[in-house]
Formats: sequence, structure tokens, C-alpha cells
Amino acid sequence: MILLNPGPVNVSDRVRQALLQPDICHRESEFSELLSDIRKKLLQAFVPGEADEYTAIILTGSGTAAVEAALLSSMPLGKRAMVITNGVYGDRMSSMIKMHRLGVPDLKYDWGVAPDLDMIELALKQHPEVGTVAMVHHETTLGFINPTKEIAEIVDQKNRVFMVDSVSGLGGEALDIGGSKMYLVAGAAQKCIQGFPGAAFVIVRKGFMESVMKYPKRSWYLNLANYYEDQERGTIPFTPAVQVYYAFREALDELLEEGVANRFTRFQGYASSIRTRMQELGIQAVLPPEVQSNTLTAFHLPEGVSYEHLHDELKHAGFIIYAGQGQLEHKIFRVANIGALTKENIDGFLLAFQSTLEKARK
Repeated sequence: MILLNPGPVNVSDRVRQALLQPDICHRESEFSELLSDIRKKLLQAFVPGEADEYTAIILTGSGTAAVEAALLSSMPLGKRAMVITNGVYGDRMSSMIKMHRLGVPDLKYDWGVAPDLDMIELALKQHPEVGTVAMVHHETTLGFINPTKEIAEIVDQKNRVFMVDSVSGLGGEALDIGGSKMYLVAGAAQKCIQGFPGAAFVIVRKGFMESVMKYPKRSWYLNLANYYEDQERGTIPFTPAVQVYYAFREALDELLEEGVANRFTRFQGYASSIRTRMQELGIQAVLPPEVQSNTLTAFHLPEGVSYEHLHDELKHAGFIIYAGQGQLEHKIFRVANIGALTKENIDGFLLAFQSTLEKARK
């Protein structure tokens, strides 16, 4: 089955075989070496040239676990968070903060609408209690890329902490973490890195991590200080998904061998092929090209064709697409182009889509 959903993804045979490594205890030196390798490779891939300024903290869990850990660990006593949201995953971060009553009113924008930079600057002036500003990098609600660099500059000028959810971005979308002075960036193995679900991480500025060690612990499992303290000693506070970590390391090796920039280019090529052919078939993208990601496209459903019919016919042909969310659930469909895919996979999908469309229109 070819997965054209935004994670989990198809993985290579090489990554799959890594699951078959010998069983080890996570309290032994073999696991310490594995953990250290993963942390080093993450910094090599995502903060090249500035690895000494950052640390990578590994968790067993979904990308949401990394996002929640980053958010809850980022605030000292008396400070609050402000979430900039223009999609489902920004709203999810807002919900995390609201559960702990640690937020101020969100800066909320319609889906697919870029945040207003002047409004962000004004909101930070009006809310001196805000210590952390949080935002999604690649909002997969519509495949929208947010202006993280510009917002990072504003947040840094106002001496606040910028936390970025790049679970669907890292490995597929450019993100200048070090140059933009981002304090915390959450990611996961199972999307553009092409690993398996179950391993997530947060890349954190080292200087800031020393401050986090003194902040209130609002969660036990999702507290970055607990992980950092142990991982600096080569261990981990809770039982990890050991085999998934082996596959994670292999996926990072693949990424570094391909080259992060080369992976961007590969994904861009797949996305371009999909968008061009869909336009030829009369299927319109929801977003304009200038804000579309490299890795996912939202399309309006063909007239008279339900998502359920489209999904089921394509699944029968060996391809999985993704539904819209919220108010767009019955109006759009989404096609991701991440994972260990080939040009032949993309061409096969487009042929299957054309065949499905022609049958539906008869």
C-alpha cells in the first residue's frame, strides 16, 4: 500500500530491517550508544554548523508528545504562552496550554491565512506576561507554510521564547533553527524523516535548556528536564521503544546520505507532478502556490464525488489519501508526498486517480 497521508509513511526496506536488531536492555551501554547517535545525527541534520549551541532530547511517543513537552517545559513560574494559530495543529497547542490555564488569548487566523506580523508585535507589547510564543511550521490542515523566520525575529527582538511545532516540517521543509534563534523545535520520526511512529524529539538551545532545568515541572513524563538530565548521562528516564529507535537511527542515516536539501528537492518534484496533473484534470488546489508546502497539497473534491468514494476506490488501487478536517471534511481531500516513495509510485497514483475520476464522471 502506498501511503499518501501526512504520516506515518512508507519506509525503506533498510529502515524496516533495522527493527530486527538484537533485543537489548535500555539500561545497557548498547542503548546509550544508540541514543547518543540519534541525538548527534538530529543536530547534524537540522542545526548544521551550530550543533554545539543545541541539544536534542528524545522521547517515546507521537509528535504531539514532543510538542506538549516543549510547551509545558518552556515557561518559568508566573509566565504564560501565546499561541499563533491558523489550523488544527495550532488549535491543538492552544488546548494544551488552556488545560493548565497558562495561556493568553490566541492570535487566531483563518485556515490558510498568514499571521499578521504587526499584530504579533502589538500583542507582545500588550502581554508582558507572555514568556513563550508557539506556532506550527507546516500546518498540514491545508499544507500551509507559516512565516517562521519573520516571526522568530519579532519574538527574539521582544526577548521572548519561540517554540515551533515542526513535526510535519523537519526533513521536508526548510527551517533555519539556529540562524533564527528558535529556542525549542518539536519533531518526530514518522514523517519527513521516514522512520516509524513512536519516536519524537525536541531540539533545544543549550543555554535555554539550563533555564528549563529550574522551571516548574507541569508533567512528569512530558518534562524535558527529566529527559535532558538522564540523556546527558547516556540513559533515559522511562522505558523507550528500543526497536523503533534503531529504525529511527537508520532513517537519519538515510536522510544524511541523501542530503537534507536533496530531500527537499525530491519532495518538491513529487508535489509539482501531483499539482500539475491535478490541474490538467480540473482539480483545483485550495492554496495558492506561494504558500504551499513541499510535502502536502489540499485539493477541492471533484464535483459530485464524495471523499469516501474517492478514498475507497484509490485504496482498492493501492493508494491511501487523506480527508479534510473540521468544516472542510466533506469539501477537500489531501495528498501527501513524503516517505520512501519513487517517481513510479507518484505516476501510479496519478493514473489511478485519473481512472477513478473518469469512472465517477460517467
